Amino acid sequence: MKPSKDISRLIEIMAALRAPKTGCPWDIEQNFTTIAPYTIEEAYEVADAIARGDFDDLREELGDLLLQVVYHAQMAEEIGEFAFGDVVEAITTKMIRRHPHVFGDEKARSAGMAKGMWEKIKAAEKAEKRDARIARGLDPEDHGKGFLDSVPVALPALTRALKLQEKAARVGFDWSEAAPILDKIEEEIGELREALATGDAAPIKDEFGDMLFAVVNLGRHLKLDSEAALSGTNEKFRSRFHYVEQALAASGDSLEKATLDEMEALWQQAKSAK
Repeated sequence: MKPSKDISRLIEIMAALRAPKTGCPWDIEQNFTTIAPYTIEEAYEVADAIARGDFDDLREELGDLLLQVVYHAQMAEEIGEFAFGDVVEAITTKMIRRHPHVFGDEKARSAGMAKGMWEKIKAAEKAEKRDARIARGLDPEDHGKGFLDSVPVALPALTRALKLQEKAARVGFDWSEAAPILDKIEEEIGELREALATGDAAPIKDEFGDMLFAVVNLGRHLKLDSEAALSGTNEKFRSRFHYVEQALAASGDSLEKATLDEMEALWQQAKSAK
């Protein structure tokens, strides 16, 4: 088996790894559920390479993410559901359908993307998908029957909170402005204080979650993505902490030996330096 730029070689490799008698024992015992966390992890590693501007890593991480697609398609083919080619056909069909102003006839291309066309196309896709599920004897509502049930459960919690809020806002369930949400956050902080006073872990967790949800809502009204904002703060914290670590090392000290007061003084220096 030799490397190749042809996608068919990757599909062949995956099939060989999953071969019952001659494949890799670890790969053979995996299923959709056990592989899903790796799929999510690889997507994050792609995003990380992009954030760092590292194209060598990006090439590698995109390959790892592509492997995940091939892996799931191979498992689906083994149980007679679909194969990798069906995945490609589905996405190419969707992209062509959703861009009539690019791939349509001359009239469609000259008209451009008409107002409301995107919603009409997605509605047609949903109806088509619903009919296909009924034909297979499945529940027509693939994500549940509620208005918000189409928001994926597996999204990072901050992102899912944002998506839930955005969708609820489409039908008018929303704050009219940002200012009252600050009051809501203060209310949630008060309820968290009350829960902390009880010492009961369950209500503490519940109220902490409510507070975070309200903060995400404030970010949305401020046109800020909470996930992106927190990502920036995470990097700022890492950078300042590294400054403390380097300063201690330069003086012959270490994180383990330094006192909190010493680290705090260096932390303030790090803040001033940036």
